[in-house]
Amino acid sequence: MHFVAEPEQPSEVRPRRDEDIAEAAAVLVAVHEADGYPVEGVDDPEAWLKSPELIHAWVAVMAGRVVGHAGVGESHGDEAAAVWFERSGEDDSQVVVAARLFVAPEARGTGLGKRLTKTVMDYARQHGVRLVFEVMTKDAAAIRLYEKLGCQEIGRITHRYGEGQQTNAVCYVWPAPGHA
Repeated sequence: MHFVAEPEQPSEVRPRRDEDIAEAAAVLVAVHEADGYPVEGVDDPEAWLKSPELIHAWVAVMAGRVVGHAGVGESHGDEAAAVWFERSGEDDSQVVVAARLFVAPEARGTGLGKRLTKTVMDYARQHGVRLVFEVMTKDAAAIRLYEKLGCQEIGRITHRYGEGQQTNAVCYVWPAPGHA
């Protein structure tokens, strides 16, 4: 993917279509090479994006090309959701998980990460559910964005993956309690 993203280029965030998967997968591979996201790797990026746990997904498009992705998924089995359930007493019918959110390195600084995040938040608001998710502590820019958008830290965990690998992560909830 070789293009220079400029903030004034036409862009949109829209529901993901089947024909977006291959292009989003290529972006995911580039993101993994640049940032190590997802930490589990991207052996089969298309399968990762088509996870059966995803309820809905969107893509960011700039200059006619997919440059970002975001989704919401089911909460059962999710570590951040478990932290929230223990803390709040809510059950999984009241919670969704922000998932598979990324923006191509060359499209950063254009506001698309914020727009994708707000799209996921709008989904949670429209469906009357809380949004939870985890962010690896190494992803400082993402942490700043989420906190700026009103996400509240609810705990810290050790994210385990692969064969004995682990990294620290911060768990968030939105909307914050009392701001539903």
